[in-house]
Amino acid sequence: MLTLLLLVSNACLASQTLLPDYQKVPGISGTLTSVGSDTLAGMTTLWVEEFKQLYPSVNGQVQASGSSTAPPALTERTAQFGPMSRPMRNREIEAFEREHGYKPTALRVAIDAIGIFVHRDNPIEGLNFVQLDSIFSATLRCGSTQQINRWADLGLDYQWAKRGIQLFGRNSVSGTYGYFKKHALCGGDFKNSVNEQPGSASVVQSVGSAVNTIGYSGVGYQVSDVKLLPIAQRGSEYIEASQENILSGEYPLSRYLYVYVNKHPSKPLRPIEREFIRFIYSLQGQALVAKDGYVAISAQIARQELAKVGITAHSD
Repeated sequence: MLTLLLLVSNACLASQTLLPDYQKVPGISGTLTSVGSDTLAGMTTLWVEEFKQLYPSVNGQVQASGSSTAPPALTERTAQFGPMSRPMRNREIEAFEREHGYKPTALRVAIDAIGIFVHRDNPIEGLNFVQLDSIFSATLRCGSTQQINRWADLGLDYQWAKRGIQLFGRNSVSGTYGYFKKHALCGGDFKNSVNEQPGSASVVQSVGSAVNTIGYSGVGYQVSDVKLLPIAQRGSEYIEASQENILSGEYPLSRYLYVYVNKHPSKPLRPIEREFIRFIYSLQGQALVAKDGYVAISAQIARQELAKVGITAHSD
């Protein structure tokens, strides 16, 4: 994943302005249904609402209960779009293929980063992966020999030394949960003491509600009561979760975000689906990605993703 981000970073910076303006076409109506990731909830809602401004006869429904709800919704045709903050698993793809005779199509729509949040008054400067594993994991697979349960274990003194660490994270249906487990915990298991939250926003709000807290969530959900920590894969060479560092792949918890669709290999998309996807990859659609706190993709990637579903950027 990070290698991919490094490869596209320069292209992203150079060609972002080459994304096409979305041009409205006649005769678009019907219903758009989206079921999937909470991480993409705000972005998907922004897309749907602006698309409805262009096409007032379109109805839009966005359900955001977690990435694992997208594959069955697409398989059972209860949704046209399946936003996911992780790639589909093999068993999810196989279930879809058994039903339809072909695989679902994955479209990269944005770049996200997982942020580590603490209360804004917490003096800690940053954390590395070994420390994150010691804080959040019961299995210690990233090289530590002991768990971290108090802020004193991280070298904080005075009033912080006596405080236990209160943990917040996502629930197991979330792609954010799976990504953090795989990358920050080296595939290990979370501690039972992690307070699982149904959404990214609720993780950050919970962290802001008490001084002894820490949690992981999408960086786009930062609020005034919390501090977003820089992190390092090892040591103390911390990297800020800035747009530049996320885009370049330097920030070590970066990932693509996806929208999955049911595209028959030999049949075109329905007009409403075709135009919604064209809108996502337009200048306007990617501006909404940035508005929601994520990093827009490059024009080059947009063209690649549109080609997967038989669309050219300026088709009508």
